[in-house]
Amino acid sequence: MNLTSCYGMSVSQLLDKAFQSNPDKEFIYDGSRRMTYRDLQIEATELAAGLYRMGIKKGDRIAVSLPAWHEFIVIVFAIAKLGATLVPFNTRYREDEVEHILKDSGASLALFTREYDGVNHLEQFQSLIERIPTLQNMVTVRYEHDGLPSYHSVRQSGKGQTLLPLEVDVYEDVYAIIYTSGTTGKPKGAMLTHNNLIYCTVNSCLAIDIQENDVFLHGTPYFHIMGLAAILRLVATETKAVILERYSPERTLQLIEEEMITIHPGVPTLFILEMNHPNFKKYNLSSLRVAIMAGAPCPVEIIQRVEKEMGCPLLVSYGMTETSPILTMTEFDDEPIIKSETVGRAIHGVKLKIVDENRQEIAPGEVGEIACQTPGLMKGYYNLPHQTNDVIDEDRWYYTGDLGTIDSEGYVRIVGRKKDLIIRGGYNIYPSEIEDTFYTHPAVLEVAMIGLPDTVLGEVSCAAVTVKPDHTVTVEELKTFIKERVANYKVPDHIVVVDELPKTASGKIMKFVLKDFILNEKAVSLR
Repeated sequence: MNLTSCYGMSVSQLLDKAFQSNPDKEFIYDGSRRMTYRDLQIEATELAAGLYRMGIKKGDRIAVSLPAWHEFIVIVFAIAKLGATLVPFNTRYREDEVEHILKDSGASLALFTREYDGVNHLEQFQSLIERIPTLQNMVTVRYEHDGLPSYHSVRQSGKGQTLLPLEVDVYEDVYAIIYTSGTTGKPKGAMLTHNNLIYCTVNSCLAIDIQENDVFLHGTPYFHIMGLAAILRLVATETKAVILERYSPERTLQLIEEEMITIHPGVPTLFILEMNHPNFKKYNLSSLRVAIMAGAPCPVEIIQRVEKEMGCPLLVSYGMTETSPILTMTEFDDEPIIKSETVGRAIHGVKLKIVDENRQEIAPGEVGEIACQTPGLMKGYYNLPHQTNDVIDEDRWYYTGDLGTIDSEGYVRIVGRKKDLIIRGGYNIYPSEIEDTFYTHPAVLEVAMIGLPDTVLGEVSCAAVTVKPDHTVTVEELKTFIKERVANYKVPDHIVVVDELPKTASGKIMKFVLKDFILNEKAVSLR
């Protein structure tokens, strides 16, 4: 498997290579349909031609809000064939969140399904198209609606059509804009070029030592950077994936046995749920060759259990949307304690350093901010040059906002998060976004969001609220209020109403004191 031949390719060329060398190899099974690389090439070409007939051209932004369906993969490569730009986002986003992304990106077309995860996408997009002049077209997926073209009809219109040759500058042309919430303000769109994504794909594949007969489990949402990376990793290595649309511990175990899955990625929570399932021991997991863990810290006991009870080595990785995404990974023969306490070493092509508050490099073992140089580094934040310059210097060092250390052997330890990011079961929750939403409630005086340790999810979120004088509000009312305004995974697991929040002399809320206060059960009983 000559993966380095993929360097310098566009996303579209990645599929062309797989089709030419393995046209009849099965590339995915989604529980109901099996597709080959020939199927993918044909359908992506037809969809691209149909979108071209609708007026989509190079550089246009295409919004996609879909579950992990085979159509998502087809769309990924159809967009690439047109030289357009993918703008994926979470199916659980509410209208305000979607409106910001569509307006900011200037998306001219959106593909979505009728309803998913309790969100009525049809109503959402019908409302938004009236307020967003750049959004010219909407395409329905897995349903028909009067007046709107469907995925199927667009594909049909592209049958027999020829796409004109397309020139892509893989180093400059942006393939994807993926929105990542900041700790202040609205989500920012990380612009990832074809080279950013392909280069990182190749090097992560080399770190995992992927074999031609490997079978991936795809359980990560495709709208997430890790989901997009999984799609590109699959096609780059010309392997096969089994799509798990909705996570279920027993269904995962069943698929590992039936489809002989060899590579199982996931956040620690998933592995815990699987190993604790009452039917765990009845499934044959001998096909597993490697487990890959990311998204949250994991106790050494869990790592030892995975390697013993699932019978395969475990790799731990670290990265972020802005770096396409992987920066570090542990190695197969690292001890469990290394995999628990570190996120491994820089993968090929990545340089790391630890810096102080003045961005000066500090000695090995000292705590500071993690900075990186990588060909996977985004071009910048879309339409946000100042925010881009805040995190990327003139030498293309990116300052991650994560605090950590690097030891003399190059192993990276994450010791904290510079801006209070909460990672709940692998999902990032940015406190300021939720706090800002709470502040729109008429009774809320102050609010602080913190993460609390949890044995299953890694962290859960807790909002501590103080109430304005002469106002009253219940925890239930606050919960209902926030549920209507943010994606469900962002809704605090606990809400406490307190008399006051601990502060410094200058008036800044001391979240570490608040956390200790709540953990010591001095606060109102958690709800």
